[in-house]
Amino acid sequence: MKPMGSIPADYRARDGVLMIGGRTAEGWAEIAGDTPLFVYDLDIVRTRIARFRAAFPEVALHYAIKANPHPALVKAMVPLVEGIDVASEGEAAIAIEAGMAPSHISFAGPGKRDRELRMAIAAGVTINLESATEGARALAIARDLGVRPKLAVRVNPDFDLKGSGMKMGGGAKPFGIDSDRAASLIREIVTAGADYRGLHIFAGSQALSADAIVEAQRSTLTLAARISIEAAAPPPLVNLGGGFGIPYFPGEVPVDIEHVGSALGGALAARDPILAQTGFAIELGRWLVGEAGVYLTRIVDRKDSHGETFLIVDGGLHHQLAASGNFGTVVRRNYPIALASRFGAATELEASVVGCLCTPLDRLGDRIGLPDGRVGDLIVIFMAGAYGASASPTSFLGHALPGELTIDGDRIL
Repeated sequence: MKPMGSIPADYRARDGVLMIGGRTAEGWAEIAGDTPLFVYDLDIVRTRIARFRAAFPEVALHYAIKANPHPALVKAMVPLVEGIDVASEGEAAIAIEAGMAPSHISFAGPGKRDRELRMAIAAGVTINLESATEGARALAIARDLGVRPKLAVRVNPDFDLKGSGMKMGGGAKPFGIDSDRAASLIREIVTAGADYRGLHIFAGSQALSADAIVEAQRSTLTLAARISIEAAAPPPLVNLGGGFGIPYFPGEVPVDIEHVGSALGGALAARDPILAQTGFAIELGRWLVGEAGVYLTRIVDRKDSHGETFLIVDGGLHHQLAASGNFGTVVRRNYPIALASRFGAATELEASVVGCLCTPLDRLGDRIGLPDGRVGDLIVIFMAGAYGASASPTSFLGHALPGELTIDGDRIL
């Protein structure tokens, strides 16, 4: 029997049945009318945001929409954060439709097409420039439109976030302009009359070490000051990136963000004078919404093969690629999984939870311990609020799209 990650402490049972917000898991499935189904609990998101505010009182909070772009969730996030960070024209449209002012949206990502730059400049969205050539294209489009563009510079730092699941900085990277070239680009866009909005420095993501995040943030402040002095341009805003991970797998523990916040407060108090009037932001996605989501999928068959039991469900990796171990993990490990109708009950069965796709990759739980699951029971996969439906191959094999509900208590938003 193989271990699973820990179920987030936000989830409770009532009479042995899993509650999600103000209803049972089965209740949400009945309302949706079908499974598979994602459910995102806004109350858990609010709790995360309140914890962030207490730990980082001097820092603005931005939502990285790539973690979960479900429109109802994004709309609910708008009044709770100071900004939304997007990485495509489509994500920008979702953020604007949700009610976020374009002036509070920043647009990062390499390979922006001219039409995307034109949309962002015309709308008043801040573009995080990823290269000098992108800067030149943005300035040319702004001149054509007769608009003063809002431009920031994304920097590829000369360090990375140690222990991060994905390293976004340090060495050769497609993201951002190398730190030794950033000042030149800043001077160019300021001279051209652009509305210079500051720096975006993102070293990595999915880090669970508070000390590693502290070190990266201190290095970020030092780098931001050095670039700004060289460019002779104090930045209105420094986006410190994010990187806060969540504990998906056995043995992992949550990030001590209070420690991170205390250390950042000290670093900000001692920052270089050129950053004296600068505002600071942290962009978070996974940490805000990852634990707030569950994936509900129903057992449609149970079979034994060569002494192993398989619970075959109506979902799969086409909705939950990450849980299957096929989204960036080197060694496959089990997400936390439970039986909704017997939540917290003793283990009675060793089984693999597999999806409905005809590929051996479609394995959501590998030889895990569960109560005795039967056809018709709901399987719950936790840690499903980030990089789920939108980060999975939903068109693979032509199965239907999953349902998605953003809830607040017992209400659907």
